[in-house]
Amino acid sequence: MRRVIVVVLIIMALMLWWLFIPQPAEPPKANSVVEMLGGEADAGFERAEHPRVFQFPQDHGAHPGFRSEWWYFTGNLETAQRRRFGFQLVFFRNALKPGAVDGESAWRSKQIWMAHFALTDAQSGRFHAYERFSRGAIGLAGAQPEPFEVWLDDWSVTQQGDQWVLHAAEKGLSLTLSLVPLRQPVLQGDAGLSQKSAAAGNASYYYSIPRLRAEGELVIGDQTHQVTGTAWLDREWSTSALGEDQAGWDWFSIQLDDGSDLMFYQLRGKDGRPDPHSSGSLLLPDGGLIRLGSEDVMLQPLGYWDSPKGGRYPVRWRLQIPSQGLDLEVTPVLENQELDLLVRYWEGAMDISGTRAGKAVRGQGYLELAGYSED
Repeated sequence: MRRVIVVVLIIMALMLWWLFIPQPAEPPKANSVVEMLGGEADAGFERAEHPRVFQFPQDHGAHPGFRSEWWYFTGNLETAQRRRFGFQLVFFRNALKPGAVDGESAWRSKQIWMAHFALTDAQSGRFHAYERFSRGAIGLAGAQPEPFEVWLDDWSVTQQGDQWVLHAAEKGLSLTLSLVPLRQPVLQGDAGLSQKSAAAGNASYYYSIPRLRAEGELVIGDQTHQVTGTAWLDREWSTSALGEDQAGWDWFSIQLDDGSDLMFYQLRGKDGRPDPHSSGSLLLPDGGLIRLGSEDVMLQPLGYWDSPKGGRYPVRWRLQIPSQGLDLEVTPVLENQELDLLVRYWEGAMDISGTRAGKAVRGQGYLELAGYSED
């Protein structure tokens, strides 16, 4: 009897979904990042066309006038025994149509939310990745600036006093971290306007918090680990970004032991060549900021990983910034850190070694590789 009641409730929930939500119950399968972030969009959406004044904490919240937006948390953790982990928790908001919802039902929404939770376990050699979807209605998912909170179901980052608390749990994994920003937000591109292609409006508003102190608890099966480490937050919102001739990107976030923080993304054309709109920044230990263009950074793939699902990812790199005397090797903690989700892509924890002005430097970071899968 109890099972029958559960089935009836599920059927009722699906009926309510179809009756009140102007969107399909299941998100459509996207073939590429270009389809998700391409230039074609309803004219009613706002576009990132000019530099703007950023305001905090307001800009930690949602910007529903734009088609898409994300809150991207990544980081490297370890136990007191030096067991190494990497984590990713990201929340995506995507608007189906511009403007307010028609009608007064609290169930109706034009906002679809998606979240990814991934964990790299270096000791076991395992990579875990999970995905959730929801609509932005009746409190199922959303974001607010003060107190800061972004959530989808019980995956969340919430402000508690002077820190943010990150929590995600799925199938025997649970991660709870306190995050304390150690840097002020860094505006990427032209005062926060990050131009992605030549077309007007193919840009995002983009800022990063490149160092957050992280400490908390990680549960894997019946084992509980106390962990500490460093996290990174990337924030972007836009209506269109990639052009039709662009196929994807290689994105690096690097935290060096000399106190420097580096972000650089290399956009790629469909011919495989780097795009001139590639961009990034180098934040110095004293807080000085150096803007980086495509001509400032030299990238050379050193090693590849072939996905059993199809596609070849360049997972090991040499990254050089000659003007800063910086020469780094970027090596994956695990070669297989592919997220086989709505869109397949590779993102994972990295080890960094190299030199700066002839002196040895080390660090950790994250690498995202998009547009290499053969879907």
